[in-house]
Amino acid sequence: MAQMDQLKRMAVFAEVVATGSLSAAARQLQMTPSAVSQHLRQLESALGLALLHRSTRKLTLTEAGERYIEGCRAMVAAARSADQALARHRDEPEGELRIAAPIGMGGLLAQALAPLRQHPRLTLRLLLDDALIDLIEERVDIALRAGKLPDSSLVARKLGSMAAQMCAAPAYLAERGWPQQPQDLAAHDWLGGRPSTGGDDNLLLHNAAGDEVAVQVHSRAHASQVTALHALCVAGWGISVVVSDDDRRALVDGRLLPVLPGWQLPVMPIYAITPRRGEQPAKVRHALALLTAHFEQAPKQLLGS
Repeated sequence: MAQMDQLKRMAVFAEVVATGSLSAAARQLQMTPSAVSQHLRQLESALGLALLHRSTRKLTLTEAGERYIEGCRAMVAAARSADQALARHRDEPEGELRIAAPIGMGGLLAQALAPLRQHPRLTLRLLLDDALIDLIEERVDIALRAGKLPDSSLVARKLGSMAAQMCAAPAYLAERGWPQQPQDLAAHDWLGGRPSTGGDDNLLLHNAAGDEVAVQVHSRAHASQVTALHALCVAGWGISVVVSDDDRRALVDGRLLPVLPGWQLPVMPIYAITPRRGEQPAKVRHALALLTAHFEQAPKQLLGS
């Protein structure tokens, strides 16, 4: 506490010298002239030296004051610089923005966060992995996660939801036949790693009429990453769910075909997770606003589109 009091007295001394009088310094510091005078007396007493010559007409620095004022000015300048740096951090996106997300969301992030290019002091690092990573250890600012969230001390904000489409390669469908109704899926091979809300071997499907069907399926092959899952699907290993930009492009160019397009899996909620509560820096606030706007403008889109 004594050290903090000394720093405050140094700042008062610097302001008195800058303004040229006790009354002017008092107005600038929103203090009374007597309080300013008391701070100066306490500073001089602690130093054991007089810093100012006082007269009825003006204040002048003593030799000790001339030596001491440079350090006081430097201290005040450093404090102002620190305040300005934090103000920029609060108001203007800067520094490194670290975002973790499943691999299939890379295209979504690139599109949604494009306006951040306008901030030259900001850099972006995307940590794309289908496995969950430690947000604290990896210094993640925002993590995107799909589906039901486990109980956690992390702060979750729902951004929206995304639909998914079952698909398969033309060669697989030519060999095994086209499913005509949900129950037909039980006789087909499935590719594991899907974002299903049911159990490991169950699908819950619904159509536009509100009908709902649960189907037990068999997973012929599994993959922990959507890139491998995509490759398996294109190679004809079985039916999968569109979860990446590669899948979306494959549907457009015909390398994958929609399966039972009238039936859908439940939409998945998408959450933005932040590892800390309270006021966020500008880079996080701006990114969250852009992600929220992206989902509001394109609700229930295919995942990865």
